[in-house]
Parts: sequence; structure tokens; C-alpha cells
Amino acid sequence: MSAGVELGLLFALATALASIFGFLYKHRGAAASPDVEWRRPIWSGLMLFRSPWYSLGVLIALTGWGLHVVALSLAPISLVQATIAGGLVMLTVVADRFFAHNVTRREWIGVAMAAAGLAFLALTLDGGGRSAHSNYNPAALAAFVGSTIVLAVFVSIYAGGRPRAGVLLGASAGLWWAASDGSIKALSNQLGDGFFAVMLDPLALLILVASLVGLLVSARSLQIGPAVPVIAVTSVAANVSTIAAGPLIFGEPVPRPFSHVTGTSS
Repeated sequence: MSAGVELGLLFALATALASIFGFLYKHRGAAASPDVEWRRPIWSGLMLFRSPWYSLGVLIALTGWGLHVVALSLAPISLVQATIAGGLVMLTVVADRFFAHNVTRREWIGVAMAAAGLAFLALTLDGGGRSAHSNYNPAALAAFVGSTIVLAVFVSIYAGGRPRAGVLLGASAGLWWAASDGSIKALSNQLGDGFFAVMLDPLALLILVASLVGLLVSARSLQIGPAVPVIAVTSVAANVSTIAAGPLIFGEPVPRPFSHVTGTSS
């Protein structure tokens, strides 16, 4: 594993910690804000930002987003996302110790199992750790982003007024962010072209829209669902989907346990 990739994974760990604190502050602010109304997204967004806690959470999340962009520019997307997802194990500790959430035993076990599974996945991806793997197939990227957004919309509609609507909306928000993350990775291949070239690329607009829609859907999920399960499901949905983008879009090696199926090797 190259020094650049190792540095990228350190940024990924910092991203994971920032994401957790950002989520929990956003939960505190969203719970005290008027309900998100899908027909008035701008008004809903403004009402959320009237909460200092929500604004602080978004500021921390934006810092994490910046760290994430750096991580994606240095390391393979699969390794970055698996590292961030493995950092999910910190969620229950931070929620319990710093935010006074009454984390149940089931939530401790569930989050620990999810983090352990994704951390194990990271161990299978070592063969891709020699470069950033930023080259991509535009058609594959379009298929990934399009199908992920369609699934995100379907999950939001399906959530409706169901008992676990908050968790389902969390999954939808994660899918929106997966579409954004895959696009960020693709756009990172053009960082050498200069700031304006990057900002004028159509992918930049896609990243902005997917990120903002995900932010609004996530706020609603935090309003109506229990914090720890919602945050955990959001993180898992985002990271598992984005990890899949590695071999599907960016030519990263298939994880070793599955190499015999495809005939590839790491």
C-alpha cells in the first residue's frame, strides 16, 4: 500500500468521526425544528438552519465532506468507504458518552456487527491499495448514479407512514449520498484541470443536487426515527453502495473472497 493511499485512509478515519458528530448534532437540531415538508423544501431547509445545533452539525459534516474529498483523491473508493464504514463502531460510544442517548443493547450489538462486517470487507480490498483508481467508464458511472437515485426515490416513497419510516428514509438519504460520492470520485480524476474546470463540469451540479436532497431526506429521517438506528442505516446504505462502485465503475480489484467467481485476482 502506497504512502498516498495510507494518508487517504487517515483522512477517511477523520471523515468517519466528523460524520458521527455531525449526524448527532443534526439530530438534536432536527428534532427541535418544524417537520420537513416535501412540498416546501426551501422553507424546510431554512427552518432547519434556524437551529444552532443543526447548523453546527452541518458545519461539522461539511468539514467531514472536505476530508472525504481529499481521501477519495488519494485512495481507492472501496478502501475509503470501507474505512469510513468501519468507523461506524464509534457511533454508539459517542452517542452514549457525549450526547446522553440511551443506547440499547440491541443497538450496541447491531452497530458493532455492521462495523465489524464492513471492516472485514476492508481487509479483502488490500490488492487495490497501490493507487487511487480514479479512471472510470462514463456509461458505468451513469448507470450507477441513475439506478442509485431511482432506488433512493423508491425507498422514500415506500417509507410513507410505515412504523419504521425514519430508518427507511435514512437508507434513502444514504443512497442519495452514495450517488454523490461516486460522482465525487469520478470528478477527482479532473482535479489537475483547475478549479473552474471542475466547478463547470456537469458532475459538480449532480454532486450538489444529490447532496442537498440527501441532506433534506436525512433531516426528516432524524425527526421521525431513533437516532442511532437511523444514523447507522444511513451510513451502511451510503457506504455499501459506494464500495460497490469501486469494481463496477473504477476498475478496482474484486474483493479476494469473490475473485474465484469472476476469474480475477487481487
